[in-house]
Amino acid sequence: MSNASDHRISRRRFIQTTSLASAGLCLGPYWAFGQINATKPLKREMGRLHFEATTLGLGGQASLQWTPADVEPAKIILKAFSLGVNYFDTSNVYGPSQANYGKAFRELQLVPGQPGYNESARRSIFLTSKTMLRWAKGGGKREGVRNFSEGPQGSGAVDDVKRSLTLIFGDGQGHYPEGAYLDMVLVHNLTTREEVDAVYEGLEKPDPAAERIGTLAALLDYRDGTNLTGLNPKEEKLIRHLGFSGHHSAAAMMEMIQRDERDILEGMLVAINANDRLNFNMQHNVIPVAAAKNLGLIAMKVFADGAMYTKPAEWSNKPEHVIRTVGSATLPSRPLVEYALSTPGIHTAIIGIGQIDDDPKACQLQQNLAAAQIAPNGLAAADRLAVEKMTNAVKDGKTNWFQLPKEGLTPPREAVAEQEMRDGKRLIRLKWQTAFAGEEPLARYEIWRDHQKVSQVAHQPQISRKPFVFEEVMNDKAAHTYQIATVDGAEHSAASAELLVPTVG
Repeated sequence: MSNASDHRISRRRFIQTTSLASAGLCLGPYWAFGQINATKPLKREMGRLHFEATTLGLGGQASLQWTPADVEPAKIILKAFSLGVNYFDTSNVYGPSQANYGKAFRELQLVPGQPGYNESARRSIFLTSKTMLRWAKGGGKREGVRNFSEGPQGSGAVDDVKRSLTLIFGDGQGHYPEGAYLDMVLVHNLTTREEVDAVYEGLEKPDPAAERIGTLAALLDYRDGTNLTGLNPKEEKLIRHLGFSGHHSAAAMMEMIQRDERDILEGMLVAINANDRLNFNMQHNVIPVAAAKNLGLIAMKVFADGAMYTKPAEWSNKPEHVIRTVGSATLPSRPLVEYALSTPGIHTAIIGIGQIDDDPKACQLQQNLAAAQIAPNGLAAADRLAVEKMTNAVKDGKTNWFQLPKEGLTPPREAVAEQEMRDGKRLIRLKWQTAFAGEEPLARYEIWRDHQKVSQVAHQPQISRKPFVFEEVMNDKAAHTYQIATVDGAEHSAASAELLVPTVG
């Protein structure tokens, strides 16, 4: 097997490519790719999922969802499998995507109970589906909460899981064979804290008589083969892992992880591309928190759903939106794939495929797979900045319409000051929740007393709601004012409001 460096462009060649593109000179659309075939695709261990995924996964959208008239979507899945891709993505809100997997999986003998079922081959791949339902029981309308399925109106998250199984492994009418399972189900496209509240409803104290039961409690029953919610009477085990996804709000996604005191969540699908830092970014906010929890991290929106190229910066919803070319003369696709996969913490990137072709240079699948042959640290910081410079000019940088606008570095959140007498000594305690990062990663929190810096606390990704804490013993009884200042890797700072600690005694 070739060394990983053989599969990626050298720094000098990359900068040359970037310079030519920036100058508006015509690059051949495949010039920057080099080697086309990856005979043994690279894999990365996916956190706590205990699975080595190929660095390219097959996305469930593009031609699998909005299929152009001359495309046979099952052939895309078959070709991905034949090339060694082992991570496959789909969803209940991706139209015919799951049924297309069903057609391909029958040909690949991956359907339990069918003649020739190849259990070993089924276990060699990782299949993820998703639900956008926030409740498994009840629900209704709630401000800030979207609760959507392409299944029957009034269905819950359990219905979505069974719908996935019948479309992929069953008859498409509700039946699925014994032995069918999903490797992971994601609570999809979380955007608000209200949605996080809904998803967690009833998890700590499951009650079958409750009017509403959130998605996580019910899916946990179907992962563990229990019936604590009353929604799994047969005590089926249909799911192996649980996770969630988000395109929009890093803050809501961080809340989703921090609320998970039982380590139920094992995977996260996150939007990450080279225009990420132009927005309220994922790479310095939620991705480090997920990595600290050892989640399997899957990148999406590598090409901003095609907006890096010819598609308008809006959600795809028809075949005309599917990009069917490989990169462009001014923006090769390879460095965009490399950027996502060199983002610290990311294990694999799912990319939707619009076009496969017998000519490897015109085949998106083969080109993206070749681009994905990169080590986690395969792009130097200067190279990542060069990719950003290229993509920041596309549509004036407004490609990531699905992502919250840039907010910049924030002070520590929910900062409070407390004091107490302990063993005859005056103890002052400061508490705060994590700040949000701007363009650079968070580095530390500085403690200022009466306008003088007195200490600092290193930033660590906050994996729970347990606050950061600073304590000091004071030998006086006077009033003091404190501030806590966030400092990032570029030495930018943002200070909290003054916190008054009153006189004692």
